[in-house]
Amino acid sequence: MPEVIEVHPITRLEGHGKIEIILNDAGDVDRAYLSVPELRGFEIFAKGRPAEIMPQLTARICGVCPTAHHTAAAKALDDLYGVTPPPAARKIRELLYNMFMFEDHLLHIYILGGPDFIVGPDAPKALRNVVGVIQKVGIEIGTRLIAMRRQVRELMTLLAGKVIHPVLNLPGGVARGIHEEEREQFVTVAQQAVDFARFTLDTFRTVVLKNSEYLELILSDIYRHDTYYVGLVDDQNKVNFYDGRIRVVNPEGREFLKFPVQEYQDHLAEHVEPWTYVKFLFLKQVGWKGFADGMDSGIYAVAPVARLNVADSMATPEAQAAYEEYVNTLGGKPVHLTLAMHWARVVEVIQAAEAFLQLAQDEEICSDRLRTPIGEPRGVGIGVVEAPRGTLIHHYETDEKGLITRANLLVATQNNAARIAMSVDKAARMLVHNGKIGEDLLNKVEMAFRAYDPCFACATHALPGSVPLEAVVRNAAGEVVERVRNFE
Repeated sequence: MPEVIEVHPITRLEGHGKIEIILNDAGDVDRAYLSVPELRGFEIFAKGRPAEIMPQLTARICGVCPTAHHTAAAKALDDLYGVTPPPAARKIRELLYNMFMFEDHLLHIYILGGPDFIVGPDAPKALRNVVGVIQKVGIEIGTRLIAMRRQVRELMTLLAGKVIHPVLNLPGGVARGIHEEEREQFVTVAQQAVDFARFTLDTFRTVVLKNSEYLELILSDIYRHDTYYVGLVDDQNKVNFYDGRIRVVNPEGREFLKFPVQEYQDHLAEHVEPWTYVKFLFLKQVGWKGFADGMDSGIYAVAPVARLNVADSMATPEAQAAYEEYVNTLGGKPVHLTLAMHWARVVEVIQAAEAFLQLAQDEEICSDRLRTPIGEPRGVGIGVVEAPRGTLIHHYETDEKGLITRANLLVATQNNAARIAMSVDKAARMLVHNGKIGEDLLNKVEMAFRAYDPCFACATHALPGSVPLEAVVRNAAGEVVERVRNFE
């Protein structure tokens, strides 16, 4: 009977999961599983409810990325009712969305993923957290980060009513507009956001890219998979978080597919495994070939690296310059390096900040034409956005009264689930040998999923688990031979 190392719960992510590492008699890894044991249920909760409440209902899925679900739901309702929001309403939605992308990415860069690459993967456990990050970059920078996110979130509250459960978006438009004096507030904060985005890139260059040990880890084969990539692009194939067509490139970087979200069922399919409640999405035209990468496997990735791989360029000037530095340093596109997610996320922070400023400076957002009247539901509505963690699709079907008969939510972590599973397995195989495992190796295995910034709360929806982390090693008789804990 093989030995099993169980890491439960895994840390610094949204939601809950566990890793099981199966060792053979030599103490090497036969297989490692990332398992999400909680049950998903929001599609069932939606049945029988009026379609128009979905932007508020689905915002309750996750307290970290409610704006993504709120916006995807509203866009699905636009499609359901066959309406196009007025220009001012669309720009207000995009304004809110870029503010959200900016502050949410900062959360991961500095607090969730930051301890891995700012403090370092081998740092003592007591420092692999936001406290260690602040010690590394300085209390002044930590204070500036908190102040920046607070300012942006306060404006999001002003615009959307609530920052956690926004109530701005409606089918055909938005619930409120922006007054001129308010617009000036948005411009002021947006200018500060652009400055902070520049500072974040400089910090990444100084702390991460000049650290040869971490750069070697980024480039390591431990954290590499050659897969397909999926993301939204505008009509010029530039990165767009709010809208566009879904573009797919193959592992060599060539365009494989490009389609409107309403056709997603022709191209994307779901696979299930008995050891997790997360479904694994794959490309229909290639097929499910198991947990393998390469041209013949339908597994793909979403999220920052994927978005930069599927696009030809960024949509704003300073983000484009940062993108070119990223691509050139990593040897060209496509970038297959999982830990490059952190760098790509910094590039996206710059675009989100620049777009925030551009939209805040647009006087049209002060227009009082905020909503297009809706008619009868057309039976099916599908909407898409790029959540911080990747492509997010909401699909609703209704009866003639507009009550939900079917809902399908394809969240970013589901899109990434197969590649995340492969990343954990590969990292464990390459890092764990002869049955020797310590906290530093456990953390490096966790880094394989953490770079994706996964949200298992979105992917499964369940009651929260416990916080303490314990890895238990058992022998063939089931006896505990070693424990590694992050608590006393």
